Amino acid sequence: MSARTARTRRLLAATTVALAAFALSACDNGKGVRDEGSSGASQSSAQPSGSAADGSTTAKPTGSTGGSTAGPKSTATTTGTGSGTGSTGGSAGKNGGSTTTTRNTTCSGANTKTTATTVSRPLNHLLLTVTNTGSKNCDLTGYPIARFGEAQAVPPVAKETHPQAVVTLAPGESGYAGVLLSAADGSGGGNGYTAKTLVIGFAKGSSATPALPAKGVYVDDKLTVTYWQQSLDDALAY
Repeated sequence: MSARTARTRRLLAATTVALAAFALSACDNGKGVRDEGSSGASQSSAQPSGSAADGSTTAKPTGSTGGSTAGPKSTATTTGTGSGTGSTGGSAGKNGGSTTTTRNTTCSGANTKTTATTVSRPLNHLLLTVTNTGSKNCDLTGYPIARFGEAQAVPPVAKETHPQAVVTLAPGESGYAGVLLSAADGSGGGNGYTAKTLVIGFAKGSSATPALPAKGVYVDDKLTVTYWQQSLDDALAY
């Protein structure tokens, strides 16, 4: 064996020993051989979702996507008044907001003109006419609260004349009531007197003072009024 061959073999043997020693020192963890691949997988699986690289954990807010938090849901707003019931959006004004129906204002001395006219037929009757002088409809409810002259009491109403519906007057339209001044059959009643003034009260609001004939009207205990009527004929039917 030549000197060069012997030297080469010694170098190979030394290199092999050095590699073996390095491998042992790299694998030894003090308790035996450590599997570097398994350790890496274990460390990766133990890291919580959202963890920072330095080991700190960043919690995601509930309901968030891609790191942003979802805002509150938009809720449609409905409006409603009244006619009862609510309506959505712009229909509130059309339907009264609510479906609540509005009532007409009451006819009174403030929005009407009242006249008193004596008639030839039927006998001993006075016709009261109320005309709407306002710009809106008004309801002529109940019956005239008539006070003749200095009388302390007002005449009763003939219940059988109650209309089937409320009398509603459009602007310029008239409603009527009849007044039985004294016994129409000529038999006469008690406590008769001549009245030269008349005040008409309404269900609400101010009263009216229609003019009577200059000679006045004769009234007695038979004095009776009808309910307000839509028709003149109905007012004088009693």
